[in-house]
Amino acid sequence: MVFGAVSAHRAGTSADRIVFLGHATVLIELDGVRLLTDPLLRGRVAHLRRQTPLLDASVTAGLDVVLISHMHHDHLDLGSLRLLGRDTPLLVPAGAGAWLRRRGFTSVTELSVGEVGNVGTLAVTAVEARHDGRRWPRGPGAESVGYLVRGRRAIYFAGDTELIEGLSDLLPPLDVALLPVGGWGPTLGEGHMDPHDAARAAGLLKPRLAIPVHWGTLLPIGLARRHRAGLAEPPALFARNVARLAPGVEVRILAPGQETRL
Repeated sequence: MVFGAVSAHRAGTSADRIVFLGHATVLIELDGVRLLTDPLLRGRVAHLRRQTPLLDASVTAGLDVVLISHMHHDHLDLGSLRLLGRDTPLLVPAGAGAWLRRRGFTSVTELSVGEVGNVGTLAVTAVEARHDGRRWPRGPGAESVGYLVRGRRAIYFAGDTELIEGLSDLLPPLDVALLPVGGWGPTLGEGHMDPHDAARAAGLLKPRLAIPVHWGTLLPIGLARRHRAGLAEPPALFARNVARLAPGVEVRILAPGQETRL
């Protein structure tokens, strides 16, 4: 599967960078290609309220592709996708395509685990994630996946997943791992990694750089006063655990809206 050519004025000219936009939403700029993961760009989704400022729309302008890891509302938010435009190319897990096309999205490609989509000069491979990806309450079932983005660097976006001990055998040497370390409430359910599990994943994957995601952005309505102060705890715990379990891995903690150059 090959998407349209990357704009000529951007291809090969931009510095590679990662911008953490909050929760599981990350802008990846690699080899002049702009990818966005699991867009959540609104102040509220279902019973969850955003606890950090919304970002200017210019940050997500001119995307080449959007990567969707699974169909939960905090990862596949229809309102956010409509803000990006119904013709924005979407890479989605198997089982999600027809549902999105019925809602007016015109450029949707499904990837099962192991399948590859080419975006400009990049290869985007769907990789295993262990997480219940059903759309609640009455939506379809679909796979949950992570993504490996490969150009002159290799970047892994885990989506939502529990710790997979054998995943390191399936991935090449990584420059960056974007690892989920928290959630949107005071507790984590099944199919997630906490800061300790994410640090163990960093030890297995051995990326040059690990960036914690899926933290610090959302809380259920009514819980902000009690739990807002704890939103920043998961990445700090992750960094401490990585220092102990994977001392060769650099950790960079980005607040929502912050970027780092690669």
